[in-house]
Amino acid sequence: MAKWMSVAQVKEKIKESSAEEVTARYLELIGKSKINGYVTVSDKALEQAKKIDAEGHDGPLAGVPIAIKDNISVAGLPNSCGSKILEGYIPPFNAHVIEKLLAAGAVILGKTNMDEFAMGSSTETSHFGPSANPWDLERIPGGSSGGSAAVVAAGEAPFALGSDTGGSVRCPAAFCGVVGLKPTHGAVSRYGVVAYANSLEQVGPLANNVEDIAVLMDVIAGYDRRDSTSIESKTEYQKALVDDIKDLKIGVPKEFFGEGIHPDVEKAVWDAIHKYESLGASWEEVSMPNIKYALASYYIIAMSEAASNLARFDGTRHGLRANGENWHAMVSKTRAEGFGTETKRRILLGTYALSAGYHDKYYLKALKVRTLVKQDFDKALSKVNLLMAPTTPNPAFKIGEKIEDPLTLYLSDVNTCPINLAGLSSISVPCGFTDGLPIGLQIIGKPFDEPSVLRAAYTFEQNTDYHTKRPPEVA
Repeated sequence: MAKWMSVAQVKEKIKESSAEEVTARYLELIGKSKINGYVTVSDKALEQAKKIDAEGHDGPLAGVPIAIKDNISVAGLPNSCGSKILEGYIPPFNAHVIEKLLAAGAVILGKTNMDEFAMGSSTETSHFGPSANPWDLERIPGGSSGGSAAVVAAGEAPFALGSDTGGSVRCPAAFCGVVGLKPTHGAVSRYGVVAYANSLEQVGPLANNVEDIAVLMDVIAGYDRRDSTSIESKTEYQKALVDDIKDLKIGVPKEFFGEGIHPDVEKAVWDAIHKYESLGASWEEVSMPNIKYALASYYIIAMSEAASNLARFDGTRHGLRANGENWHAMVSKTRAEGFGTETKRRILLGTYALSAGYHDKYYLKALKVRTLVKQDFDKALSKVNLLMAPTTPNPAFKIGEKIEDPLTLYLSDVNTCPINLAGLSSISVPCGFTDGLPIGLQIIGKPFDEPSVLRAAYTFEQNTDYHTKRPPEVA
């Protein structure tokens, strides 16, 4: 069996052999892995596959294995969120996206590594240690969905689910040379996803090609009454996969090519834009003056929401519980022992931003900036169909290089977090390499205009071969 296969190829292989045999092959690869991409391997995967073989399941993903980020609840599997504080917690229910995957016949391979509570850009804040980038095992795979991107890039799963709060699907996709989609906020239910920042985060797929992204979106997207942010949409994602962009108007926001961008990244993205031009699209430069405030606004809002959401982890319900002479001591010691440094930092900063006397100065001002950022996007997208920019300003950096400098680490999200503030759709596709490391092109669309985003990404993929390259470290 080939190591890297599309979903269509996996389904063909299942017809030739069986879902059990295909699942066993992936489990064998996971067992030999060098990248620390999985934190839990499901002991029920083969049982699931056997059942599908026996029943002749005819769902759209019948027998196709998938990896799941470890903040998405799967009944019977640990859900640690990369944190010690959820040690031993096993959810008794499935997230909405897992319900839909199982109904489609997918086989859950296991849970993937992530930055603790999705707080990080490198997977280095995980309680289980960092994952490695398959292109260079000394480098980070990105975060917080670094484990999901890494296992897809390494051929240890045909595709995976991650979550994207400020770039946590797209940044790892860019660093690992795979495709990652951040759907419009509300397009995919968040029910069963451990909350970090409710108004920003969204479940998103990662795969080796755009077609598989569309296949997965057709399964997981849709309204869910249990998620107050869920919106009814009848989008058919696979129907958007048309190799034709002759009517496409592209906007290039100059602010996304600012100080600190790697020259090879800038060149690769411009080469991609010129490729679109050669295929019949047109482009123009647009200005988004408030984007320079987006990163600060994003982190204030995200940390404030995190401080509220993570207050539930106190040792009284589930997970870790430290000994203390009274309730206050128990809660204090549980949080001190259970949370990592970055999570503590964000809880403290978020609590400070929400406190009396500082709420208006920080949190309220950040919300006002968020509105200005959204207005910038609305104005730019009123003139063009899509925006294009680098996914990340630089290629993957070395493990340990930035973890002691959180401000520098936060800058990894500078080109992706504005999209979450505005609630837009966005995809990262491979568009080049520098020193053997992948570079990602980010394609940004209007709310619920994933069809245009996917069509543009698919057309680029059909006319280039960057998505066919495989990492030498794990080949």
